[in-house]
Amino acid sequence: MAIYFLWGATYLAIRIAVLEIPPFFTAGVRFLVAGGLLYGFMRLRGQAGPSTTEWRSIAVTALCMFVATYGALFWAEQYVPSGIASVIEATLPITTIALEVFIFRQQPFRWTLLGAVALGFCGVSWLLMKGGPQQFAAIPCLVIVAGGIAWSVGAVLTRSLPRPRSLALAAGAQMMLGGAVLLALSQLTGELDPFPHVSLRAGLSLSYLIVGGSLLGFTAYVWLLARMPVTRVASHAYVNPVVGVALGYFVAGEAVTTRMILASLLVIASVFLILSAPADFDSRGR
Repeated sequence: MAIYFLWGATYLAIRIAVLEIPPFFTAGVRFLVAGGLLYGFMRLRGQAGPSTTEWRSIAVTALCMFVATYGALFWAEQYVPSGIASVIEATLPITTIALEVFIFRQQPFRWTLLGAVALGFCGVSWLLMKGGPQQFAAIPCLVIVAGGIAWSVGAVLTRSLPRPRSLALAAGAQMMLGGAVLLALSQLTGELDPFPHVSLRAGLSLSYLIVGGSLLGFTAYVWLLARMPVTRVASHAYVNPVVGVALGYFVAGEAVTTRMILASLLVIASVFLILSAPADFDSRGR
């Protein structure tokens, strides 16, 4: 259960950090540091470095899965509560299975999967509907959805593109490249002029994202993949929003409404149905 807390708490840590530090800078530092440490550690353990072809594949997936996805998430959490962000991000298995079935034709069409995908997107649509006392910024929420689609594209491409045998080495390289691009984006958008002041609170949140979210969380993910079925490991996808919403409510004082709870349950049910399907789903931690 500790691994679920590590992943679920990242949404609150992102929210705390980006309210004080520019979002692209925050994401860039997180992934450049974590990716560099993980990549360097794996090389020191004797893992061979990626070939030129593998570096190209790593670059493509890094742009999709770290620059587009996390750049969008970190930017949007300036305007969206962490609990809502965690619920929207829970649609990653939904968008991935939709791409695999309807776009890339990597899995056979099944009516049960179509129903599960529709259920999940109904939940997100209900969450973003106008009306009621609790209103969320529509554009930032849609940016998170778009970023999630970019992650799904990268996850699907990862299966067909050449990559190193070591999952940890490949992930370290992806994070490292993604972090470097995010920092370049931070510079281009003027986030570093002047250089941001990092308070103790924001610094601790960023440290948690590096250590707890990326290094410990991903190491635990790889360890679990080697010892448990993929569908069991992927169960974090429907536990993360529960942890994210609970921490947002009890720690950050974020509002929780009946509509939010019911919409979240629809998304969680959709993810559960997808991950319970016979075909394996390759999920990754946040």
